[in-house]
Amino acid sequence: MASSSPQEITALLRAWNDGDAMALEKLTPLVYQELHRLAQRHLAREWQAHSLQTSALVNEAYLRLVDAQQVNWQNRAHFFGVSARLMRQILVDFARQRDSQKRGGAVSIIGLEDTPDQGLDIAHTRSADLVALDDALKVLATLNERHSQIVELRFFGGLTEPEIAEVLHISERTVRSDWRVARAWLQRQLSHT
Repeated sequence: MASSSPQEITALLRAWNDGDAMALEKLTPLVYQELHRLAQRHLAREWQAHSLQTSALVNEAYLRLVDAQQVNWQNRAHFFGVSARLMRQILVDFARQRDSQKRGGAVSIIGLEDTPDQGLDIAHTRSADLVALDDALKVLATLNERHSQIVELRFFGGLTEPEIAEVLHISERTVRSDWRVARAWLQRQLSHT
C-alpha cells in the first residue's frame, strides 16, 4: 500500500464506480494488503483460537465489496469505512454462529481504551464480547447514528480522526468530542452485560 497514494485509490474507486472494469483490477492489489491488515487486527483480538482465517475474512469482505454495486465510492477512507462495516458484520455473524453451536462460556468485559493506532484495545476478546459490542452499537445507532459510525470506523476500520472526519464530512474536533461521548456510553453499556 505504500506505493499508492490515497488520491490514486480514490481515482480508481471513482473509475470503478463509473463502470471501468480495469480500475477494479488495478485497485485490488492496492487495497488487498490494507484489508488483510484490518482482518489480522480483528482476528488477533479473539481470545480463543479462531477457526476463521485472516484470508477467509479478507476474501469474504472483498467479495461483498465487489458485489456492492450501489455504493457511490467517495474516496479511500469511505472504501475502508465500508470495509470496516462489512468485516464487523462477518465477524459478528461468525461469532453468533459459533456461540449458538457452543452455548456457554464466560463473558469478559471489553476495554474501550485508545491504542497508538487510534483503534480500540480489546485484548482477549471472546465472541460474546464482539456480539455484545455489536448489540451496543446497534442501540447507540438508534440514539446517535454518528457516534455509532465513529466507533465503527475507529474500531473496525482503524481509521484515523482525519479520515473519519473526511468520511463523515465533519471536523476532526467533532470526531474527538463524539468519540469521547460514544466511548463513555459504550463503557457503561458493556459494564452492565
